[in-house]
Amino acid sequence: MSAPFRAACVLLLGLLWTSSASRCIGSRSAGGRVRIPPHDQVARVARFVAHQCDWASMATVSTHQPVVGRPFSNAFSVSDGPEGSGTGVPYMYLTRMEISVQDLQVNPEASLSMSLAQTDYCRQQGFDPQSPLCAHIILSGSVLEVNGTEAEFAKKSLFSRHPEMMEWPSDHDWFFCKFNITQVWVLDYFGGVKTVSPEEYFQASLHRKPH
Repeated sequence: MSAPFRAACVLLLGLLWTSSASRCIGSRSAGGRVRIPPHDQVARVARFVAHQCDWASMATVSTHQPVVGRPFSNAFSVSDGPEGSGTGVPYMYLTRMEISVQDLQVNPEASLSMSLAQTDYCRQQGFDPQSPLCAHIILSGSVLEVNGTEAEFAKKSLFSRHPEMMEWPSDHDWFFCKFNITQVWVLDYFGGVKTVSPEEYFQASLHRKPH
């Protein structure tokens, strides 16, 4: 076997190993590691990212001077369900005193971005947050207040992952909301952004099906 051929084989094996290893991420619990869905299972990747992330950047249409009518981005704590039981629906705990919430009261349409850069995954793999391999999603839709049993579920989902919320000032008139998804954009691999319909997104299984 020639030296160039051996070098090519070593390089190929290294790439295959990296591709396999890069799809693993540390689990939130002490139960070990879970695997990121294959990049060709786009809807499952989106569900995975939505469940792994504890916060998101939400862009609204500003109602405040001097940027009225322009995009305005802000960070919010989110949860799509208790750990291991994600629904795909991002819930938020909001107050009307917050500047972005005031935008939403005029125009509830927004976009929500979540990235695995906020987990240990991208750092462990050496991926820059802007790299396509550092998977992230952008959700288009609107923010809606929830009540009744859905508000109770939102409370359980958020307080279990953000326990500090239970101590937030009671005089701020907090309420529970959900992000009503109308389109899902996924970037987790080379070749450009991929889109997923809400139907495909919610039909996707968060967990790998047994053979």
